Order: sequence, then structure tokens, then C-alpha cells
Amino acid sequence: MNTETYCPCGSGIDYQQCCKPFHTGGYLPATAEKLMRSRFTAYALDKTQYVQDTWDASTRPKPEKTQLAEENIDWQRLEIIDTKKGESGDSKGIVEFKAFYLNNGEAYRLHEVSRFAKTNGRWFYVDGVVKKVGKIIQQSNQGKNAPCSCGSGKKFKRCCAG
Repeated sequence: MNTETYCPCGSGIDYQQCCKPFHTGGYLPATAEKLMRSRFTAYALDKTQYVQDTWDASTRPKPEKTQLAEENIDWQRLEIIDTKKGESGDSKGIVEFKAFYLNNGEAYRLHEVSRFAKTNGRWFYVDGVVKKVGKIIQQSNQGKNAPCSCGSGKKFKRCCAG
């Protein structure tokens, strides 16, 4: 994934100015949504330690179970659907999102509702309920120049086809 132009989290901001300061420990995400975005980017860039460090201790898996570099998984983009609470003055928050990825070159979508909690002024991912995981079917009569079926508005060849 090219982080030289835009951050993988979909903010439209350069990675250097967006999620990188969180990944390098320079700043803490101020909201649950920013933590969600930085965690997606960590998955996309294989930053396992950041994922571990931002997972609530009560639900955090052992490090060997948090391997991000699953063979042939390529995280493509994140779409935030809804947020409830999770602002800087809150102690809990919920972020609903869809994450799009390629597995062995085939497009998939993960739809999840995640819970976050703030402890000692820092946001942590607690857990999530997966609403749907599924393969994105590209209609055979449309081809790679057709709009992507994931809803991004991009051509299939520039989105989920890689």
C-alpha cells in the first residue's frame, strides 16, 4: 500500500500527518474513531505491536494470535458507517465500519460494530461484533472498467481488483 500520498485509513490526509504519529508513539488518538482508523492502518501496514498496544487488556489476545501478515491479505480501504459517543470527553464509544480487502486477489468486505473504552485518558479497542464477512461479487458482464461493487465510486480495477 502506498503511504506516500494518502493514509490507508481513508481520511484523505497524508499518512505522515494522519496515522503515523499514532504508530510511532508521538500522539494518542483523541477519539474512538481516530483509534479505529489508526488500527485499520496498522493492519494494512503490518504494525502488529500497535494493534496489540491499543487492544484493551481484558480482551487482548496473545501476541502470536495477532499476526497481521496473513498470507495474501491486502487491506484496501476503510469506510466508517456510524459512531456513537467515543469523543474526547467520553469514556466509551462504538464505531461501525466496513473494511475492504483482497484475499488471493479476490475482493472481500468485513462489516463490524466495535466497542472502545478510554482508560487513563487513552482509547482502547475492546471487542467487536461482526455483522457480515463476504466476498464481493463482480458481475461478469461488467469488467474491470465498471464501477466497483463495494460502493467506493471507483472503477473496479482501481479499487478491489488491486
